[in-house]
Amino acid sequence: MTPAARYGAAIEILDQILGGAPAEKALTTWARRSRFAGSKDRAAIRDHVFDILRRKRSVAVVGGAETGRAMVLGLLRQEGVDPAEVFSGEGHAPSALSEAEQAAGQPAEGGAALDLPEALLPMFRDSLGDDLGAYAEALRHRAPVMLRVNSRKLNRAAAITKLAAEGITAEVSEAAPNALHVIDGVRKINNSNAYRDGLVELQDGASQAVADALPLEDGQKVLDMCAGGGGKSLALAARAKARFMAYDANAQRLRDLPERARRASARIEVCQNPEGAAPFDLILCDVPCSGSGSWRRAPEGKWRMNPEKLHDLTQLQGQILRRAAGMVADGGTLAYATCSVLKRENDDIVRDFLAENRQFSLNQELHWLPASQGDGFYLAILTAA
Repeated sequence: MTPAARYGAAIEILDQILGGAPAEKALTTWARRSRFAGSKDRAAIRDHVFDILRRKRSVAVVGGAETGRAMVLGLLRQEGVDPAEVFSGEGHAPSALSEAEQAAGQPAEGGAALDLPEALLPMFRDSLGDDLGAYAEALRHRAPVMLRVNSRKLNRAAAITKLAAEGITAEVSEAAPNALHVIDGVRKINNSNAYRDGLVELQDGASQAVADALPLEDGQKVLDMCAGGGGKSLALAARAKARFMAYDANAQRLRDLPERARRASARIEVCQNPEGAAPFDLILCDVPCSGSGSWRRAPEGKWRMNPEKLHDLTQLQGQILRRAAGMVADGGTLAYATCSVLKRENDDIVRDFLAENRQFSLNQELHWLPASQGDGFYLAILTAA
């Protein structure tokens, strides 16, 4: 496919997404009926679609409408690409722009320029203050691809060498002690021996930093309360000789964890009834949240979030924290984490919990904003009396 034809495919897919189709489903459906598209074509089209979803508000304003065609036009204008090079009508390229399309569009301002939901802007201003602009700009670009080196098996220098032998270029990251930033060869990772042998795991830099910040010692009993796929369970298991248990309300999310743990030479028990296994020396609650710290990875979530959904999430977050509190051993640690930057999901939840649970005290509170090698995260470490 030509570069222009790839944009044409992106327009088609974006119109399906704007019509209500999930992005992944729209991309998969297009790929299945477009067997002529090679892997590089599919990757480029996917990049175009997600680049536009990250900037959905601003590209629509700059392009003059909220349609796939106008948003591609808006993206091209933002990136300084001559639209005539894409909208040529030649072959499978999009048809030439009409005079009305050429005249449409204006500079994005306010919330549109920030590419943030208008209804949530007051919360973001309250939570981020002077950091709002930098935060919003970070979300408009692709997230870094980060690896966690399994320190049980090798160090970062050895991992870089092994990855390089498989065409993957990575460099040491300051995000976390075992973090690597992948510079080239991203799409080779999943099929690499380094990944299949459990030498490295795909994990965001800030997510690694959260796991590394937890007070962990040999011999402890540890619960990953909202484990998801189990990435933080694996990171913790690489740090100490302890009993690790992983639980998630949706047990299907943990279906791959036993195999991932085997590859990593880690022992992690998938737990169905955490109350029955209590008490725990350390419980990590990485709770469901808005995802506002990681929207550049899943930009659809940015446009679906609203104050009502956020309210429901905060109710659930408080419930999970209170449930976990009853399973912490005397003198144990309760850690609360989100991949959000909003006070309502972070500081406020912890303050309310501490006001109701005097037996806990705040030991440490950490904030990460989206940056070049990590997403936005929040972590509060609480100690039980």
